[in-house]
Amino acid sequence: MKEILFLNPVFKEMIWGGERLGTEFGYDIPSAHTGECWAVSAHDNEACIISAGTYQGQTLSRLWKEHIELFGNLNMERFPLLTKIIDAKTDLSIQVHPNDAYASVHENGSLGKTECWYVLDCDEDAKIVIGHNAKDKEEVKSMILNCEWDKFIRVVNLNKGDFFQINPGCVHAIKGGSLILETQQNSDVTYRVYDYDRLSDGKPRELHIDKSIDVITAPFVANVTEPTVETCGAFTKTHFITTDCYSVDKLVVHGEVTLNQEKPFMIMSVIEGRGSIDGNEIKKGSHFIIPYQYGEFTLIGDLSIISSSI
Repeated sequence: MKEILFLNPVFKEMIWGGERLGTEFGYDIPSAHTGECWAVSAHDNEACIISAGTYQGQTLSRLWKEHIELFGNLNMERFPLLTKIIDAKTDLSIQVHPNDAYASVHENGSLGKTECWYVLDCDEDAKIVIGHNAKDKEEVKSMILNCEWDKFIRVVNLNKGDFFQINPGCVHAIKGGSLILETQQNSDVTYRVYDYDRLSDGKPRELHIDKSIDVITAPFVANVTEPTVETCGAFTKTHFITTDCYSVDKLVVHGEVTLNQEKPFMIMSVIEGRGSIDGNEIKKGSHFIIPYQYGEFTLIGDLSIISSSI
C-alpha cells in the first residue's frame, strides 16, 4: 500500500528559544521561548504522532516496532534519525557529543550523536561555534578548567544556506539570531562544556566537564564538505553529505518533477513554499516520511525541501 506518513511535530521550550517557529512556520508553539521543533522523532523522550491515514494517532516509535516493513525491515534497535528545527533567539551552550562507543558505556546504552546543520536563516552578523583552538588534549583540559573561553572557542561567521557537519568530539554551539534545520542520530545525549553562567529556575544548568574533556577531539580539524549540484529543468538537487549515519540533500522544485524512492525510507521537511506530493497538500513546515518500496512520487509547486535517508 502506497501511503506517505505525515507527522505532527512536538515542541521544546528552552531558555534560549524564541517565537520564530510560530511566526515563520505557523506552528502552534507553547510559549515565546520555544527553542526546538522535533519534526521527525521516534525518541523515547518525545515521539511524533502520525497525523493522517491508516496509522493516524500512532507514534512513529510504535510504527517502527510494529511495522518495520515500512522502513525496509532494517535490523536496527531504534529508528535511526531525528530531524529538528532550532530557533536560537540567544546563544545555546557550548557542547560536545560522544560517539556510539562512549555513549553505550556511559549513557545506559544510548547512541552517540552525529549531526549536521542547514542554516534556514540568520541575522546579518550571526556567528556559530565550530571547534576549538587547543593544540592537544592537555591544553583542552587546561583551558576548560581555567575557564579560558575566549582563547578556547573557535567562532566563525554564519550565512543563510550554510551547511555544517558536526561529528562526535567536535565542540560546537548554535548562537543567537539563527534558525537551523538539524539532521542527527536518534539520540538526546549532549555534554555541556560551558553555559555562560546562565540560570534556569534560579540555578545554573548542569555541566558535564569530565565527560566533555574525555570526548573532545584535539587538535580540531575542520570538516569541510563540498556540496554537489544537479539541475534538470524545474528541479535542482544539492547533495550535502553522506556519512555512516545519514545522507542529506536539498530538493528545489519549480513546477513538477517525478522522483523514485529507493531507500529504506526518506524523510522530507518542507522549508520554503507550498505545493503537493502525489495529491497531498504540503507547505513550509510540513514533515513526512516516504516509506520503503513506495516507488515513484510526484512533487508539484514551488518548494524547497531538506531530504534525509540512511
